[in-house]
Amino acid sequence: MMFRYLTPALFILGAHLFALPALAADDEMKPGQVFKDCDACPEMAVIPAGSFTMGSNGRHKYEKPAHDVTIAKAFAMGVYEVTFDEWQACFDEGGCARVPDDHKWGKGRRPVMNITWFETQPFVEWLSKKTGHTYRLPTEAEWEYAARGGTTTEFWWGDKIGVNLANCRDCKSQWSKKGSAPVGSFAPNPFGLYDVHGNEWEWLEDCWTPNYKGAPTDGSARLDGDCKSRVMRSGSWYYFSKNSRSAWRFKNDARVKSYGIGMRVVRELP
Repeated sequence: MMFRYLTPALFILGAHLFALPALAADDEMKPGQVFKDCDACPEMAVIPAGSFTMGSNGRHKYEKPAHDVTIAKAFAMGVYEVTFDEWQACFDEGGCARVPDDHKWGKGRRPVMNITWFETQPFVEWLSKKTGHTYRLPTEAEWEYAARGGTTTEFWWGDKIGVNLANCRDCKSQWSKKGSAPVGSFAPNPFGLYDVHGNEWEWLEDCWTPNYKGAPTDGSARLDGDCKSRVMRSGSWYYFSKNSRSAWRFKNDARVKSYGIGMRVVRELP
Protein backbone atom coordinates (compact mmCIF):
# COMPACT_ATOMS: atom_id res chain seq x y z
CA MET A 1 0.00 0.00 0.00
CA MET A 2 1.38 3.40 -0.97
CA PHE A 3 2.44 5.77 1.82
CA ARG A 4 3.57 9.23 0.77
CA TYR A 5 4.13 12.48 2.70
CA LEU A 6 2.69 15.67 1.20
CA THR A 7 3.52 18.18 3.96
CA PRO A 8 4.46 17.80 7.63
CA ALA A 9 0.71 17.73 8.37
CA LEU A 10 -0.65 15.55 5.51
CA PHE A 11 0.02 12.12 4.06
CA ILE A 12 -1.61 9.77 1.54
CA LEU A 13 -2.27 6.15 2.47
CA GLY A 14 -3.53 4.35 -0.59
CA ALA A 15 -6.14 6.66 -2.09
CA HIS A 16 -7.01 8.43 1.14
CA LEU A 17 -5.80 11.75 2.49
CA PHE A 18 -5.15 11.96 6.22
CA ALA A 19 -4.31 14.88 8.47
CA LEU A 20 -1.70 14.61 11.19
CA PRO A 21 -1.94 16.55 14.48
CA ALA A 22 -0.30 19.97 14.25
CA LEU A 23 2.65 19.86 16.62
CA ALA A 24 5.27 22.58 16.94
CA ALA A 25 8.64 21.18 15.99
CA ASP A 26 11.54 21.96 18.28
CA ASP A 27 13.26 24.01 15.60
CA GLU A 28 10.14 26.18 15.26
CA MET A 29 10.05 27.16 18.92
CA LYS A 30 10.64 30.84 19.59
CA PRO A 31 12.01 32.57 22.70
CA GLY A 32 9.22 33.14 25.16
CA GLN A 33 7.13 30.26 23.84
CA VAL A 34 5.63 28.09 26.57
CA PHE A 35 4.90 24.40 26.06
CA LYS A 36 4.41 21.04 27.76
CA ASP A 37 5.65 17.74 26.34
CA CYS A 38 2.91 15.75 28.14
CA ASP A 39 -0.03 16.36 30.45
CA ALA A 40 1.99 15.47 33.54
CA CYS A 41 5.16 17.23 32.40
CA PRO A 42 6.40 20.56 33.73
CA GLU A 43 5.46 23.67 31.79
CA MET A 44 8.53 24.92 29.93
CA ALA A 45 9.56 28.33 28.56
CA VAL A 46 11.99 28.78 25.68
CA ILE A 47 15.00 30.81 26.83
CA PRO A 48 16.90 32.65 24.07
CA ALA A 49 20.59 32.27 23.36
CA GLY A 50 22.70 35.16 24.59
CA SER A 51 25.58 36.50 26.67
CA PHE A 52 25.71 37.89 30.21
CA THR A 53 28.07 38.67 33.04
CA MET A 54 27.92 35.85 35.57
CA GLY A 55 28.74 36.41 39.22
CA SER A 56 29.81 39.57 40.99
CA ASN A 57 33.01 41.27 42.11
CA GLY A 58 31.30 42.57 45.25
CA ARG A 59 31.81 41.42 48.81
CA HIS A 60 30.65 37.82 48.40
CA LYS A 61 33.72 35.68 47.75
CA TYR A 62 31.95 32.73 46.16
CA GLU A 63 30.63 34.96 43.36
CA LYS A 64 34.08 36.06 42.13
CA PRO A 65 35.39 36.73 39.61
CA ALA A 66 32.57 38.12 37.50
CA HIS A 67 33.04 36.75 34.01
CA ASP A 68 31.35 36.78 30.62
CA VAL A 69 29.38 33.71 29.56
CA THR A 70 27.87 33.06 26.14
CA ILE A 71 25.07 30.53 25.76
CA ALA A 72 25.14 29.76 22.06
CA LYS A 73 21.72 28.20 21.60
CA ALA A 74 18.26 28.42 23.08
CA PHE A 75 17.08 25.98 25.73
CA ALA A 76 13.85 25.46 27.65
CA MET A 77 13.53 25.90 31.39
CA GLY A 78 10.75 25.08 33.81
CA VAL A 79 8.33 27.97 34.18
CA TYR A 80 7.90 26.86 37.78
CA GLU A 81 9.81 24.83 40.32
CA VAL A 82 8.84 21.16 40.00
CA THR A 83 5.61 20.56 41.91
CA PHE A 84 4.38 17.73 44.08
CA ASP A 85 1.79 16.92 41.38
CA GLU A 86 4.56 16.42 38.80
CA TRP A 87 6.61 14.34 41.22
CA GLN A 88 3.54 12.23 42.03
CA ALA A 89 3.16 11.42 38.33
CA CYS A 90 6.76 10.21 38.28
CA PHE A 91 6.10 8.05 41.34
CA ASP A 92 2.85 6.66 39.92
CA GLU A 93 4.66 5.58 36.74
CA GLY A 94 7.53 3.98 38.63
CA GLY A 95 10.14 6.61 37.81
CA CYS A 96 10.57 7.98 41.34
CA ALA A 97 11.04 5.77 44.37
CA ARG A 98 9.08 7.77 46.94
CA VAL A 99 6.86 10.79 47.49
CA PRO A 100 8.68 13.27 49.76
CA ASP A 101 7.24 14.64 52.99
CA ASP A 102 5.30 17.88 52.50
CA HIS A 103 5.75 18.99 56.14
CA LYS A 104 1.94 19.15 56.33
CA TRP A 105 1.93 22.26 54.16
CA GLY A 106 0.05 20.58 51.32
CA LYS A 107 1.18 19.07 48.03
CA GLY A 108 -0.45 19.74 44.65
CA ARG A 109 0.97 22.96 43.20
CA ARG A 110 3.47 23.51 45.98
CA PRO A 111 7.11 22.96 44.99
CA VAL A 112 8.40 19.50 45.73
CA MET A 113 10.93 19.48 48.57
CA ASN A 114 12.79 17.08 50.84
CA ILE A 115 14.60 15.59 47.86
CA THR A 116 18.31 14.86 47.60
CA TRP A 117 20.34 15.78 44.53
CA PHE A 118 20.54 12.07 43.74
CA GLU A 119 16.74 11.84 43.73
CA THR A 120 16.50 14.54 41.08
CA GLN A 121 18.23 12.24 38.62
CA PRO A 122 15.51 9.55 38.34
CA PHE A 123 12.96 12.35 37.89
CA VAL A 124 14.73 13.88 34.89
CA GLU A 125 15.43 10.40 33.51
CA TRP A 126 11.70 9.61 33.76
CA LEU A 127 10.83 12.81 31.90
CA SER A 128 13.42 12.09 29.23
CA LYS A 129 12.19 8.54 28.68
CA LYS A 130 8.53 9.58 28.71
CA THR A 131 8.92 12.40 26.19
CA GLY A 132 11.86 11.33 24.04
CA HIS A 133 13.60 14.64 24.82
CA THR A 134 16.59 15.34 27.05
CA TYR A 135 15.59 16.72 30.44
CA ARG A 136 18.15 17.48 33.14
CA LEU A 137 18.98 19.90 35.93
CA PRO A 138 20.04 23.40 34.86
CA THR A 139 23.71 24.26 34.83
CA GLU A 140 24.71 27.06 37.16
CA ALA A 141 25.31 29.40 34.22
CA GLU A 142 21.95 28.55 32.61
CA TRP A 143 20.21 29.15 35.90
CA GLU A 144 21.71 32.58 36.53
CA TYR A 145 21.22 33.65 32.92
CA ALA A 146 17.57 32.59 32.97
CA ALA A 147 16.91 34.00 36.45
CA ARG A 148 18.31 37.41 35.48
CA GLY A 149 16.13 37.53 32.38
CA GLY A 150 18.38 40.12 30.78
CA THR A 151 18.72 42.24 33.93
CA THR A 152 21.90 43.19 35.78
CA THR A 153 20.40 44.13 39.16
CA GLU A 154 20.46 42.12 42.40
CA PHE A 155 16.97 40.79 41.71
CA TRP A 156 15.25 40.79 38.35
CA TRP A 157 13.01 43.68 39.47
CA GLY A 158 15.78 45.84 40.98
CA ASP A 159 18.38 46.08 43.72
CA LYS A 160 16.01 46.02 46.70
CA ILE A 161 13.96 43.05 47.82
CA GLY A 162 10.82 45.18 48.22
CA VAL A 163 7.63 43.93 49.84
CA ASN A 164 5.71 40.81 48.86
CA LEU A 165 7.60 40.25 45.61
CA ALA A 166 8.94 36.82 46.56
CA ASN A 167 8.95 34.27 49.37
CA CYS A 168 12.00 34.67 51.60
CA ARG A 169 12.63 35.31 55.28
CA ASP A 170 12.45 39.11 54.98
CA CYS A 171 10.27 39.35 51.86
CA LYS A 172 7.15 40.18 53.91
CA SER A 173 4.91 37.74 52.10
CA GLN A 174 2.24 35.63 53.78
CA TRP A 175 4.56 32.61 53.51
CA SER A 176 7.82 34.25 54.61
CA LYS A 177 9.60 32.24 57.34
CA LYS A 178 6.57 29.93 57.47
CA GLY A 179 6.88 27.62 54.49
CA SER A 180 6.73 27.26 50.73
CA ALA A 181 4.22 29.09 48.58
CA PRO A 182 2.27 27.50 45.73
CA VAL A 183 4.29 27.99 42.55
CA GLY A 184 3.40 31.09 40.57
CA SER A 185 2.25 33.11 43.59
CA PHE A 186 4.35 36.11 42.52
CA ALA A 187 5.05 37.86 39.23
CA PRO A 188 7.27 36.17 36.60
CA ASN A 189 10.64 37.52 35.49
CA PRO A 190 11.20 38.89 31.95
CA PHE A 191 11.77 35.35 30.62
CA GLY A 192 8.46 34.18 32.09
CA LEU A 193 9.94 32.21 34.99
CA TYR A 194 8.42 32.23 38.48
CA ASP A 195 10.08 31.96 41.89
CA VAL A 196 13.67 32.39 40.72
CA HIS A 197 14.15 34.36 43.94
CA GLY A 198 13.15 32.46 47.06
CA ASN A 199 10.52 29.81 47.78
CA GLU A 200 12.80 26.75 47.53
CA TRP A 201 16.50 26.31 46.88
CA GLU A 202 16.99 24.58 43.53
CA TRP A 203 19.50 21.80 42.95
CA LEU A 204 21.78 22.36 39.95
CA GLU A 205 23.98 20.08 37.86
CA ASP A 206 27.32 21.61 38.84
CA CYS A 207 29.80 20.30 41.37
CA TRP A 208 30.80 22.86 43.99
CA THR A 209 33.81 25.12 43.54
CA PRO A 210 34.51 28.06 45.89
CA ASN A 211 34.98 30.58 43.07
CA TYR A 212 34.80 31.03 39.30
CA LYS A 213 38.48 30.67 38.50
CA GLY A 214 38.68 28.41 35.46
CA ALA A 215 34.89 28.28 35.09
CA PRO A 216 33.40 27.41 31.68
CA THR A 217 32.34 30.40 29.60
CA ASP A 218 29.91 28.51 27.34
CA GLY A 219 27.16 27.82 29.87
CA SER A 220 28.11 24.18 30.46
CA ALA A 221 28.15 22.53 33.88
CA ARG A 222 31.33 22.61 35.93
CA LEU A 223 32.17 19.07 36.99
CA ASP A 224 35.78 19.47 38.14
CA GLY A 225 35.04 20.47 41.73
CA ASP A 226 33.73 18.72 44.83
CA CYS A 227 31.01 16.54 43.33
CA LYS A 228 29.92 15.26 46.73
CA SER A 229 28.45 18.74 47.12
CA ARG A 230 26.27 20.33 44.45
CA VAL A 231 25.42 23.93 43.73
CA MET A 232 22.05 25.34 44.79
CA ARG A 233 20.50 28.63 43.69
CA SER A 234 17.52 30.91 44.42
CA GLY A 235 17.38 30.95 48.22
CA SER A 236 14.25 29.84 50.05
CA TRP A 237 11.33 30.86 52.22
CA TYR A 238 13.53 30.48 55.31
CA TYR A 239 16.67 32.31 54.15
CA PHE A 240 17.25 36.07 54.03
CA SER A 241 16.88 37.98 50.77
CA LYS A 242 20.64 38.30 50.23
CA ASN A 243 20.64 34.54 49.59
CA SER A 244 17.98 35.02 46.88
CA ARG A 245 20.03 37.42 44.78
CA SER A 246 20.64 36.47 41.14
CA ALA A 247 24.39 36.06 41.74
CA TRP A 248 24.23 34.26 45.10
CA ARG A 249 25.51 30.70 45.09
CA PHE A 250 25.51 28.07 47.77
CA LYS A 251 26.20 24.37 48.17
CA ASN A 252 24.94 21.34 50.01
CA ASP A 253 25.89 17.72 50.36
CA ALA A 254 24.19 15.88 47.49
CA ARG A 255 22.75 13.42 50.03
CA VAL A 256 20.93 16.11 52.01
CA LYS A 257 17.18 16.59 51.85
CA SER A 258 15.38 19.53 53.41
CA TYR A 259 12.04 21.32 53.44
CA GLY A 260 13.93 24.22 51.89
CA ILE A 261 15.35 22.41 48.84
CA GLY A 262 13.54 21.58 45.59
CA MET A 263 14.35 21.62 41.88
CA ARG A 264 13.63 23.06 38.45
CA VAL A 265 14.32 21.37 35.11
CA VAL A 266 15.85 22.21 31.74
CA ARG A 267 14.90 20.60 28.43
CA GLU A 268 17.48 20.72 25.67
CA LEU A 269 16.49 22.06 22.24
CA PRO A 270 18.24 21.22 18.94
